[in-house]
Amino acid sequence: SPEAGYSLAGTALLYQGVPYRNGGTDPSSGFDCSGLVWYVYAQHGRQVPRTVAEMFQAGVDVDPANLQAGDLVFFDISGRGPSHVGIALGGDRFVHAPNSRGEVRVERLEASYWASRLVGIRRMD
Repeated sequence: SPEAGYSLAGTALLYQGVPYRNGGTDPSSGFDCSGLVWYVYAQHGRQVPRTVAEMFQAGVDVDPANLQAGDLVFFDISGRGPSHVGIALGGDRFVHAPNSRGEVRVERLEASYWASRLVGIRRMD
């Protein structure tokens, strides 16, 4: 539901500034991109797969026009398929754990870097 999505998005926003850590699934030590998603969903009693590739196979495909808060947005950074994931906040924004600047932060889906690498949106059921 949209309400559940906004609740997930709100939880994700609490972790802005948490450092990036490869393999990380906990705010005390850091998150990687899928670890952040896994942890946020777990806070709401919802289980999602642990890796980007597995997450991309889960849930249902969402048309960008129907994007809702809480949906997962997937990006191809490596050129080999989905390799990065974030949580949609609604509108043009998403929150993620990037390894480039090293901490959880909000960015715009329409920014050229992200728009050109978006490969799918999934809604976890």
